[in-house]
Amino acid sequence: MPMVNIPSVLEHGILSFEAAEEIEHKSIALEEAQEKRDAKRVPGGLLLHQYANLYFHARNPMMSKRRHEASNLCILRVSLEVRNIKGSVLADRNAAGGDRWVRFLHPDQWRLLDFDRIMAVDWRDDDRFTYYDKKRKKCAEILVPGKVPPSFVGGAYVVSDAAAGRLKALGFALPITVDPDMFFH
Repeated sequence: MPMVNIPSVLEHGILSFEAAEEIEHKSIALEEAQEKRDAKRVPGGLLLHQYANLYFHARNPMMSKRRHEASNLCILRVSLEVRNIKGSVLADRNAAGGDRWVRFLHPDQWRLLDFDRIMAVDWRDDDRFTYYDKKRKKCAEILVPGKVPPSFVGGAYVVSDAAAGRLKALGFALPITVDPDMFFH
């Protein structure tokens, strides 16, 4: 999450792409990924852009691509209780990856997720098929309709003490953990 969005998150929560378009914010979304998400619908559910999306593990390919922005980012810790928000859906890998194998699951089906790959430190592999499978599963996510209310945010990770100071200055009073490794530093 770009730190400049924190005042909005504290007031409105973590918004879906569609809901965020209504307010001023900074996006770190990759344009090509958003084009895929814009056209995809969860079976029996909403369009992907109508869900607030949360990765299970933030140290993933997306963060790797944004490592140079780490001093201006934070990773929000969100309560697992978010899965109980009506209409929430689990994606067993990146929900928009153009991957016909993505499974959309009810939160009660969490045991079907490949947590070894989701929580792995590294997704690289010499075998091309295995590499892409690891990379996509590393980006498994929970999709929450509309928004994640601010009450579900329980803290944040930042890359440095200086970043922690900037986050506090934005009014973030929840626990902050400095963990450079989460940001590939």
